[in-house]
Amino acid sequence: MKPMFPDITAAAAARLPLVRMAALTGLLVAVSSGAALGEPVAKSGTTPYVTHFVFRPLASIDIAGLGSVTPLEAVGTTQNLKGEATLDKMSARCMALNVASGDKKYIDGACVLADNDGDHIFSTFDTRDVDKTQADLSCGTHVITGGTGKYDGITGREPFACNVMPALAGAGGYTAMDIPHNTTWEIKPKQVGTTAPSTTGTIKP
Repeated sequence: MKPMFPDITAAAAARLPLVRMAALTGLLVAVSSGAALGEPVAKSGTTPYVTHFVFRPLASIDIAGLGSVTPLEAVGTTQNLKGEATLDKMSARCMALNVASGDKKYIDGACVLADNDGDHIFSTFDTRDVDKTQADLSCGTHVITGGTGKYDGITGREPFACNVMPALAGAGGYTAMDIPHNTTWEIKPKQVGTTAPSTTGTIKP
């Protein structure tokens, strides 16, 4: 049987066009790094990580003396605080609602984390849901409701803090914040005979 990737001598390589060499190099890199993609994750654990967020206000209703409401989009990346792979270097995108009226001041919404394999973790959050047992994470709590791919069946809770960073320069009202979390999570195996939920939706008039 011929080897999949036969040796290429220097003389032969010199005769190969640059484009073919680049394609071959890319293929070899992809094959050699393939084991790093799709690696299985642990089925449970406690993971501290921080998300570096930038917030963009989408609109605002502000009635002086009564209150305000502002929908926000937040995007950022995650960093595992132990230097481990779990919940590290994932992209984060959230939609939130910031409400302030009288003594009611809160932000709630939902987030999606995505990894290099295209797998996702979905969570909701509410700054009114505070874990009083973790005083340094008293800004609110994320509730992990599910995931796709390797995260299918994941659930968990992650109290978080809100560390305000300097506002971004320029117009638009952009703000920045570091959000440290302490996540306790579990991935439960699918029950035999269950049907996966539909990924399609219906828009009703």
